[in-house]
Amino acid sequence: MNHGIGGFRLRRHARTAIHGVLASVGLAGLALTAQAAQPPGPPPPQTPKAGAPIDLTGYWVSIVNEEWRWRMVTPPKGDYASVPLNPNGRRVADTWDTSQDGSCKAYGAGGLMRMPTRVHITWEGEDLLKIETDAGKQTRRLVFGKPAPAGTASSLQGYSMAQWNRTLVPLGLMGFNFGPPRPNPPGGSLQVVTTNLTDGWLRKNGVPYSANAKVTEYFDRFPSTNGDEWFMVTTVVEDPQYLFEPFVTSSHFKREKDGEKWDPAACK
Repeated sequence: MNHGIGGFRLRRHARTAIHGVLASVGLAGLALTAQAAQPPGPPPPQTPKAGAPIDLTGYWVSIVNEEWRWRMVTPPKGDYASVPLNPNGRRVADTWDTSQDGSCKAYGAGGLMRMPTRVHITWEGEDLLKIETDAGKQTRRLVFGKPAPAGTASSLQGYSMAQWNRTLVPLGLMGFNFGPPRPNPPGGSLQVVTTNLTDGWLRKNGVPYSANAKVTEYFDRFPSTNGDEWFMVTTVVEDPQYLFEPFVTSSHFKREKDGEKWDPAACK
């Protein structure tokens, strides 16, 4: 009799244990199913370097295909044609003389990319693009996503804040796109806004911009039909102190295979 009762208890405990195991397995299966049903989270954000839509690194040479007289040589005093100088700007420009030719003021961020120069562009960090020039021996640093810290000192190259502008899906009829969302096409451009500048020149003959100027640039890269690689930088200088409207220029650079012709020369 006792054996029968003991056996019944053992069978009951065994059934209870089995039910517990089955329940645990079932709950685990439900947890796995629920986990599998969750949509994947967004991928971690790419750094500006890793997510660059265009590659601007390498050696490039400026191609002066227009405004030769203002770019390849120092213009004479008072030659500020096509620059929207206000009366105050003309007054300052008229104080220039040839003893100032070669001054580093001509190689500030407002006029540097307009120079006949070679540039060497490299990444100095995941969020820092560096531009070096052989004309004037200047170095610019383009910082992604970080505005100028409070108290940042003014300088010839100022503080340049950069961002990528990516190519967007073109809009369809009447400005709408129908159907499922489409991914954006590859490509884009680089936008750079520079502030915290010291006084500089737009041309080598003393055409001025002030420390209050803001310089906005757009870098676009493109291939030519013969396989050469180019980038174009459109520069917009805004300066209510010396200009009555923004001064806009576009400068072209062609890729070189290496730094064989790199020959930095300092300004004075």
